[in-house]
Amino acid sequence: MVLTRSAAKKYYDHFGKKQDSQGFYEDVALETLIAHANFEQAAKLFELGCGTGRFAHLLLTEHLSATAVYYGTDLSETMVGLAKERLVPFAARASVTLSDGSLQFPLPDHSVDRVVSNYVLDLLSEQDIEQVFSESRRILTPGGKLCLVSLTRGTTIGSRIVSSLWSTLFRMKASLVGGCRPIRLEEFLADDYWSLEFHDLVSRFGIPSEVVVASPR
Repeated sequence: MVLTRSAAKKYYDHFGKKQDSQGFYEDVALETLIAHANFEQAAKLFELGCGTGRFAHLLLTEHLSATAVYYGTDLSETMVGLAKERLVPFAARASVTLSDGSLQFPLPDHSVDRVVSNYVLDLLSEQDIEQVFSESRRILTPGGKLCLVSLTRGTTIGSRIVSSLWSTLFRMKASLVGGCRPIRLEEFLADDYWSLEFHDLVSRFGIPSEVVVASPR
């Protein structure tokens, strides 16, 4: 069973800056996402689960245009505080707000051209994941892109062993793995609603990640 929102908030309020230590396996997937999401063409971007603001800072520093606007939210007060501190140099065009856990995105219809969420959907129930996809379709502009990275099930012998052990720990006690578990994002991309533009499975140190870029039909 996935962590409740209050349990997830408590965990990540405590986890704090240690979140960045996961870059040892996350970065290869994030680099793959950047290579295929055309962030340089984005005028407005929304990130669900911005964490410490590490990815936002990377985008604003190296990949977004000088006029691009960034919106981020997170459930954790600690993460929001860290993200705001990290994004001070971009305060004029980057804002981060505390979420109450609702997956009703705080943006108007068709108002952003990128929705990003990295290593967040693997914390959510299937129903909540479906709502994220639905809300993303609502706020994306025509031609906009949904950009996702998640833990996933392994495809090689080594990554299958790792993902199987990860899933076992999750079933034993979800908080042992931060509430995350391997999922397959592609299974939520209904053909009637989404056009898959890029899909890849990458692995670092045996930990498999799924990278997805899709646009609403």
